[in-house]
Amino acid sequence: MPRAQRATRLTGLLASVLLIVGAAAACGSSDSDTDPGSSAAGKGATSSAFPVTVAHKYGSTTIKSEPKRIVTVGLTDQDAVLALGKVPVGTTKWLGDYKGAIGPWAQDKLGTAAAPTVLTDTGTGPQVEKIAALKPDLVLAVYSALTKEQYETLSKFAPVVAQPKEYNDYGVPWQQQTEIIGKALGKAAEATKLVDGVEAGFATAKQEHPEFAKATAVMATPYEGTFVYGSQDTRSHLLTDLGFSLPDGLDKLIGDTFGANISKERTDLLDQDVAVWILTDTTSAVTKLHADKLYGDLNVVKQGREVFIPETSDYGNAVSLSTLLSIPYVLERLVPQLAAAVDGKTATKVEQPAS
Repeated sequence: MPRAQRATRLTGLLASVLLIVGAAAACGSSDSDTDPGSSAAGKGATSSAFPVTVAHKYGSTTIKSEPKRIVTVGLTDQDAVLALGKVPVGTTKWLGDYKGAIGPWAQDKLGTAAAPTVLTDTGTGPQVEKIAALKPDLVLAVYSALTKEQYETLSKFAPVVAQPKEYNDYGVPWQQQTEIIGKALGKAAEATKLVDGVEAGFATAKQEHPEFAKATAVMATPYEGTFVYGSQDTRSHLLTDLGFSLPDGLDKLIGDTFGANISKERTDLLDQDVAVWILTDTTSAVTKLHADKLYGDLNVVKQGREVFIPETSDYGNAVSLSTLLSIPYVLERLVPQLAAAVDGKTATKVEQPAS
């Protein structure tokens, strides 16, 4: 699924799906201590934490007891679950060919537990039959574009926490994502501490690079032309959390979504203090990008203020996921690149990370 085209829609369910749903409803919860979805690290939530009620786009969901068989429909939700000491029984693949859909920045959180079953979403919505077969007692769809129909279907066999209504689909910041999932798992206080720890990394970077707060930046990719990410996208959050300002009028141009293609006439939107590009590679793709005279003649190009991130590398995947586990991995690589891009010296080369 292209990174810039993630919205999903349910086209219909077969009768066999409904049969599975009905069967799963009778056995969707498991309280066994040996359940494969149990915590792989750390202590479980205390029973006093439940029941908990989590508000979302389609109302609210009450989770009556500690979930042990968690399926993540949200494309990045697995990292928050792992960080909170749980291993999902099912995850949804988005980026990279990682076992269990768990990136290298999160592998240590898996411990000795079995890797989750990986589900796919090809554009028609969650794989309901396969999700039901996993007998979940909680389905997380926080970083998602779950439709109401999909939510209602999944809710027939397990509590479902959909995306929050306060943000565009796929627009929930990693902080709120972590806190929502923490509440659903009965670990709200632990989630807050984890968020504070990652935010401390941003604070350190901003303290070391006060020039970021005086600069503008934009995140883009050459998908079907030029696709620019808006203020509610996780990639743009990386920039604003580091102190950068986004281009004036960006959200007005993009509309009510996480990002959008811009016309050739608005190429000027890319002429910021830094332009961060997610590209297929950092050689031929850059050459092609600069061959576009409208873009190639901008000061951001002439003055060497670009950052290039290889799309399918671990680094590129970590940037697009932007979770509490992938962000420290990203900051180690992105901050030096941004610092080189905004130093005001044309001769300063923006180096690629060693790995």
